[in-house]
Amino acid sequence: MIIVLFVVILWYGGLFFQSFFLHRYAAHQVFTMSKTMERVTFVLTWFFQGSSYLSAYGYGIMHRMHHAYTDTEKDPHSPSYDSNLFAMMWKTKTIYQQINQQKIPVDSKFTKNVPQWKSFDSFASSRFSRLLWIAFYILFFAYFTTALWQWFLLPIALLMAPIHGVIINWFGHIYGYVNYKMTNTSKNLFPFDFLMMGEGYHNNHHKHASSANFGVKWHEIDVTYQIIKVLDFLGFIKLKPISIQK
Repeated sequence: MIIVLFVVILWYGGLFFQSFFLHRYAAHQVFTMSKTMERVTFVLTWFFQGSSYLSAYGYGIMHRMHHAYTDTEKDPHSPSYDSNLFAMMWKTKTIYQQINQQKIPVDSKFTKNVPQWKSFDSFASSRFSRLLWIAFYILFFAYFTTALWQWFLLPIALLMAPIHGVIINWFGHIYGYVNYKMTNTSKNLFPFDFLMMGEGYHNNHHKHASSANFGVKWHEIDVTYQIIKVLDFLGFIKLKPISIQK
């Protein structure tokens, strides 16, 4: 079952760096890190996201816009204004690329202190890099696959980051429960978020966007936040006091 283990590692590895680096650091800056640590994290994000690598700059700005314009026509991704999840994914991709390539004007309130490593992003987001990862994944599957059904996991490996995004941005605004009634459609997907490492507590996050801990109730264990606390204790990052959920 090497293939299953490989996909699980890609799922949770890519998800962690998307949540830890792109979301909680780049977009919300709930903790700080040194420039060296930031560069290391850029590389680790590329390593685990592979062919679906997302730039901290493009992601961070787009996510800030999502919070500012949630469920309005200006929201980069909203089930309220897209007919289906594929339409939303395409719209999200287009806006992300326009932001990341700086082809559209962006209000300075969305760009403040967003990390950017242009030279590395240029490589990691390039067709060359993505094709290398795709070739590696295909060769890995060809060598280790032991049953036909395992090939159906290949698209998940290739499109990991967009899949993570659509789970939260589409399903997290349609299904689930709410702890806080707000003017948006955000939901908490799971009482215990085993699948998305805390990202599934989307309603909580929209209420407390500056908190590093997305869990609120006793059963809402935010796995990413637990890892963040360990990294803070070890001195790799420094949590901002306001970010800790009381």
